[in-house]
Amino acid sequence: MEHRRLGRTDLSVSSIGMGCVTFGREIGRDESFLVLDRALERGITLYDTAEAYGEGSSEEVLGAWIADRGVRDRIVLATKVHGTLTRERVICSAQESLRRLRTDHIDLFQVHNWDAATPLEETLSGLDTLMRRGQVRWIGCSNLAAWQVCKSLWRQDVLGLARLESVQPIYNLVHRDIEEELLPLCADQQLGVMTYSPLGAGFLSGKYRRGEAVPGGSRFDIKPGHQSIYFTDSGFRIMEGLRALAVEAGVPMPALALAWVMKRAGITSVLIGARSVGQVDQAFEAEALRISQSVSARLDAL
Repeated sequence: MEHRRLGRTDLSVSSIGMGCVTFGREIGRDESFLVLDRALERGITLYDTAEAYGEGSSEEVLGAWIADRGVRDRIVLATKVHGTLTRERVICSAQESLRRLRTDHIDLFQVHNWDAATPLEETLSGLDTLMRRGQVRWIGCSNLAAWQVCKSLWRQDVLGLARLESVQPIYNLVHRDIEEELLPLCADQQLGVMTYSPLGAGFLSGKYRRGEAVPGGSRFDIKPGHQSIYFTDSGFRIMEGLRALAVEAGVPMPALALAWVMKRAGITSVLIGARSVGQVDQAFEAEALRISQSVSARLDAL
């Protein structure tokens, strides 16, 4: 497992990170512990959750695992505040996350969304206060456009506030928007990049087909909101192209889709979601996969 420095921070994170969205929401505590145990055993040190995941249940499961296994000093712990981002709300959210995670500090605290209704300075002040108190070591953001990240960095610089050090955007073969402006901004400003949903919430796993019913118990069955994002002509065209290339290369579709993201320039860590131990192992198979220049170029062209 490769470990990389996250932006300008002193955090060393594994090139594969554990996205904890499924815990307490799609799988129970016992299954979550098995997944977390395997992730740690395989060398994953970055664990990313959020207050919005299962209305706090993900943080509670992760916190229980950390306390039970005594691994707090072995992992990088990241979480997020969601919704209204007033100064008071940001601070209260972090304190509630600390309680659920059973820890006295969060390594990386991120805003989960852009709040156009709250003055940006309020949000940034709340984050700065948390860092000054020592409850949060570093701050970042998720799902922000490049201009929103740039504006935040500018205001933090002008006001002398703690600086965003990382971004967490969606990135996969279907969603490549970050290549246009966000990745160049991150390279210029030395921001760490932790991408999520490398398989498009499972869309690129090969289990879904155009015009056919969604398999019962699948992610798109449990969270049907994903369908509007991926069940498009473009989405299916890319997925079908991936399927053809996977057959030609003789590798599983999920492994090829994961490997493509893992080998992209400018990515610090790729967050995987898992509902089973096998899905954790699948990520390591993808990391070890060697993609020819020809196949890589054809994946890019999709």
